[in-house]
Amino acid sequence: MPALSPTMEEGNIVKWLKKEGEAVSVGDVLCEIETDKAVITMESSDDGVLAKILLQEGSKNVRLGSLIALLVEEGQDWKQVEIPADAGDPSSLAPPAPQLPSAPSVSASPKLEQQPGKLQIRLSPAARNILETHGLDTSNLEPSGPRGIFTKEDALKLVQKQKGKATELKPEPSPAPPQPTAVPSAVQATAVTSAYPRPAIPPVSTPGEPAAPQMPDVNVTWDGEACRQLQSIDISIAVATERGLITPIIKDVAAKGIKEIAASAKALAKKARDGKLLPEEYQGGSFSISNLGMFGINGFTAVINPPQACILAVGRARAELRLVEDEEGNETLQQHQLMTVTLSSDGRVVDDELASKFLETLKANLEKPVRLALC
Repeated sequence: MPALSPTMEEGNIVKWLKKEGEAVSVGDVLCEIETDKAVITMESSDDGVLAKILLQEGSKNVRLGSLIALLVEEGQDWKQVEIPADAGDPSSLAPPAPQLPSAPSVSASPKLEQQPGKLQIRLSPAARNILETHGLDTSNLEPSGPRGIFTKEDALKLVQKQKGKATELKPEPSPAPPQPTAVPSAVQATAVTSAYPRPAIPPVSTPGEPAAPQMPDVNVTWDGEACRQLQSIDISIAVATERGLITPIIKDVAAKGIKEIAASAKALAKKARDGKLLPEEYQGGSFSISNLGMFGINGFTAVINPPQACILAVGRARAELRLVEDEEGNETLQQHQLMTVTLSSDGRVVDDELASKFLETLKANLEKPVRLALC
């Protein structure tokens, strides 16, 4: 049972879409699972054959990491699959009991990596192939799969991590390098010169032309080890549902106009409340916005959603009277529309100076809507 939402602790198996003995490819939909947020399809992360369904349709409150089915490599006798002794126990990391030589059978459990003094780590066939192909070190693996399985996704992340480190060591080929994808530490993250200088005056977006970058130094994430600057601006919007808070994502907002963004936000919010969001529609994102203005709240502080570095809390727009002095020094009361926004930022990658400049830029854009000219 995989984690299909950020707050998921258990799930219900709604329907199996593959039968025992059917061939499965990476990305094929195996079953439908009801989480605390929505009914979501579970896809296969490996190629093989669905050998045994352990938990049938209608199974309720299945804990994360519980074994729900067995997959064997193509060509193996799936009918003779051996069910591991710890099936259904996500807390157990012990290997299956050793098989007797006189009773050969095909086991669906991945091979084990023996590490003295450490818990044994299971490698899926696809993960083992990736590690061997790229010659990666297997001494400090961090599995994310059920029962300590190091999955294909874990292996691909490790490959990307190694590529990122190699990129950092290469000299810059030109005076105007592309955006850096990673930096070794938080200290260096603030010291690295950005490929995009911070503008003193916010750039103006023009209809029919590519969007001007509005402070790309803020479009970053922090994975616990390094800062990653993102190319696409994907905005997570907080939506309250009967099952709790969820943050669907409007992808690549810099290429969209205000009307398209508003339509996307409305459609995603409806899908969230109906429990029909797909995982890719709420997982990821580079920056979050939480709006409580419609509840009459003037201002509040929102909590950052890791690995994102920032979240903007938006209060209600309200009319207030202010004293305004004219050229002759006369003071008069005038009505102004005010709105309070509060930025929470991760100081390791978005320091106080950058956060302040971001709010200054945001204020300038909101006060002159022509800067948001894309429609």
